[in-house]
Amino acid sequence: MYAHELTKDFGIDNIGQTRCILIIEDEEIIQEVLAVALQEQGYKVITIGDGQSAVEYLESFEHNPEEFCCDLIILDLMLPGINGLDICRLLRYRGNLVPILILSAKSSEADRILGLDFGADDYLGKPFSTRELVARCRALLRRQRLITSSQTKVFKYKDVILNTQERCVLVRDQQVNLSPKEYRLLELFMSSAQRVWSREQLLDMIWGADYVGDSKTVDVHIRWLREKLELDPSNPEYLVTVRGFGYRFG
Repeated sequence: MYAHELTKDFGIDNIGQTRCILIIEDEEIIQEVLAVALQEQGYKVITIGDGQSAVEYLESFEHNPEEFCCDLIILDLMLPGINGLDICRLLRYRGNLVPILILSAKSSEADRILGLDFGADDYLGKPFSTRELVARCRALLRRQRLITSSQTKVFKYKDVILNTQERCVLVRDQQVNLSPKEYRLLELFMSSAQRVWSREQLLDMIWGADYVGDSKTVDVHIRWLREKLELDPSNPEYLVTVRGFGYRFG
């Protein structure tokens, strides 16, 4: 068995549901410290010690995604077999938007930017404070609860439909897979059609005020979105450039 499950009886949230955290970490001492700390907060914990086993576990839900019960993943980057960045990229490519907290000894600015751009929601360097890690987990789970409990909205513009509950995007009746950043950009654009957003505003709204990267990352994500939405990305119908200002949808 490649996944080891640990539970405690009092891990219940305010709607009577136990929150589950998946730890993918090869260092047994760190794995145990994390599991105990999170158990003490009442969480159900599943631990996996290498990248290949993690991929096999995640792929076991590929045909039954509704059975995937993890509410948060704590992911080490330097795993034996398959590294954490590849696991993160695989999850986002397949449309899995479970919050991911990267935990890594590689904590330079470039490493943090790379991890966040690959789809992680937070990044914590080693060595770390267990109290800070638990607090970050609580914040990510709280944010996810607010998202999933909010009223479902369906945005439609011409041949593009976005369903906020299912996190599903249809383009010309075909479902498209978007990364978390691409999805959030599209949701923001479609919720305020015709509004012009500057690169700086988009960075604040999607990447957060603490983002330290270049604003050109916005242009890169817009280009990726156009490739998935537009019939002719070089002559966009949906994501339009407003020269000197930024971008608008429609």
